[in-house]
Amino acid sequence: MVEINKAKDSQRIEELRQQIRHHEYLYYVLSQPEISDMDYDALMKELEKLEARNPDLITKDSPTQRVGADKSEGFEEIEHRYPMLSLSNTYNYDEVGEFYNRVKSSLQEDFLITAELKFDGLSLSLIYKDGILDKAVTRGDGRFGDDVTANVRTIKSIPLKLRGSDYPSDLEVRGECLLPFASFDRINEERVKNNEQPFANPRNAASGTLKQLDPSIVAARNLDAYFYYLPGDLQMSDSHYERLQTCKKWGIKVSGAIKQCKTLEEVYDFLTYWDIKRKDLPVATDGAVLKVDSIRQQEKLGYTAKSPRWAIAYKYQAERARTKLLSVEYQVGRTGAITPVANLDPVLISGTVVKRASLHNADIIRELGLHSGDYVYVEKGGEIIPKIVGIDTEMRDLEGAPIEFIKNCPDCGTPLVREAGEAAYYCPNANGCPTQQRGKIEHYCSRKAADINIGPETIDRLCTLGLVHNIADLYKLQPEDLLLLPGFAEKAAEKLVKSIAQSKERPLHALIFGLGIRYVGETVSKSLAKYAKKIEHLENYSLEQLKSIPDVGDVIAQSVVDYFKSDVNKSIIDELIKLGVALNPEEDEEQQIEPQQQPLKGQTVVISGVFSHHSRDEYKDILDKLGAKASSSISSKTAFILMGENMGPSKKEKADKLGIYLMNEEEFIKKYLDK
Repeated sequence: MVEINKAKDSQRIEELRQQIRHHEYLYYVLSQPEISDMDYDALMKELEKLEARNPDLITKDSPTQRVGADKSEGFEEIEHRYPMLSLSNTYNYDEVGEFYNRVKSSLQEDFLITAELKFDGLSLSLIYKDGILDKAVTRGDGRFGDDVTANVRTIKSIPLKLRGSDYPSDLEVRGECLLPFASFDRINEERVKNNEQPFANPRNAASGTLKQLDPSIVAARNLDAYFYYLPGDLQMSDSHYERLQTCKKWGIKVSGAIKQCKTLEEVYDFLTYWDIKRKDLPVATDGAVLKVDSIRQQEKLGYTAKSPRWAIAYKYQAERARTKLLSVEYQVGRTGAITPVANLDPVLISGTVVKRASLHNADIIRELGLHSGDYVYVEKGGEIIPKIVGIDTEMRDLEGAPIEFIKNCPDCGTPLVREAGEAAYYCPNANGCPTQQRGKIEHYCSRKAADINIGPETIDRLCTLGLVHNIADLYKLQPEDLLLLPGFAEKAAEKLVKSIAQSKERPLHALIFGLGIRYVGETVSKSLAKYAKKIEHLENYSLEQLKSIPDVGDVIAQSVVDYFKSDVNKSIIDELIKLGVALNPEEDEEQQIEPQQQPLKGQTVVISGVFSHHSRDEYKDILDKLGAKASSSISSKTAFILMGENMGPSKKEKADKLGIYLMNEEEFIKKYLDK
């Protein structure tokens, strides 16, 4: 009898799953529901009851598994199988025409352009194995992203199991995770009620939601998603448009705002139509994407260093609105720069309610001639960041006083300073201003610096609790300290402590960058590390020694000298070294490449294409150590081209004309690195 009941339950469970998937597809993907919410809930409750009775029958693609019971213990970093490249942007029809004509000239054959809307969300890659959602990864830096599978499983417009049976066994599909305007407004209302800072825009809200440690919070926020690209060598139609239609059949949500265009005029018609109609959509858009439709022709056109030649993004002009200035407040950055921010009477722009806008600096306020109570014109730069672009002086209240920039730091009260030639005022209390300290810690933990997997909210709580005052204090944290923070379980605490420990062995240039020395960016940090070899050497460099280093000018050199004059900075560095941070690394062979060890000294090498073993930036560093200068343009002085996949045909043609050797990745590694 038990086996008979088990068999009945198993059959009914599968029936319910199929029905629920069907109705989720109709509701969330096609927007064509067939049953009421009450009937849908009844199906779900019956399934939950049967699965509770038969826990061994629960599968990860079951609709009941969209909301995980446990909090995530942090996000694992995943390398993308295919780099997630960005698109070149264009802002007017002339540039669109130039793109179209470049494609026409390069292909010398008929072609179609697929035009589709550009959604303003968080880029996402889904990987399905045998039709079951296996991984969901954020774009990250284009090469590595965060594994957010547990959170993505809560998004009801994303199928946990594909429909039909003719899908590839290994399928990757890319798109955009979004927060609809209605959900955005609801969440911000709740945050204001709870005395929390509201999200600036739906994109920020979507990003913040997807990085939540608790999937149940993600589920409650009702994220959505649209998908628009399938990378890889798939046995599918050569048409990008047809591939997307096939995705719809599999249950993957694809926008209906998509059209195959045979002529440039049809492209213009699409852009013109959606410039108006997109404002009626339930989600944020900031432009359109134009793609050569044929996959074969896409491969023929190839890629530049950063973007495909077969696609371009067209950005719509920013929408403008008039509203009243309520007040001006001032924010402190990690370098001490003071940024004025306008608080506005709420106004709807591009589908979101704008309440704040950056004023950038004192000069902008003066140039605008801003008075308290003014009615101002606001635009969204790139449809994301609101900015004040003008004033309606006819509406000015005669009693409104001119806005005067503050004299003292709003955080610590220190008198502000403004250096000659600088646009911004600064708080000079670099080591005593709490906001600056938190900003410095965030910067130090960033991916291109110490690469510690910690978010700003966690840093803020650590500082508030007095557990961290500066970057050195991070290395003193114990798992039990982190258990005091909301959302931290034992594994999450151990992972963060491990991430902090691993950062001790980061390359010297990354650690120098993480110190946050004013004007010292990534490129300068690499030059300083290359020549100084150790932080103790850098501390003792004179102004003239610093100015002799490539990429270091007068201003940067003086900033470095001033940084190491500070007793507080020197004390923090000494503490970091005592705690085991590799600021004085052993001078191994890799760091001490002598002239005779630089087989490419004085030569220029062009890097082109997509690589498997190292990123383009890593190859630039390798070439630098070998004595070569990496370049992006081919000339008669080019020694050879380090060629990856998808190298553009124009570069190949130019290399052939100049007789320049094309060296593939394997050959380069064997010749210069495998020694």
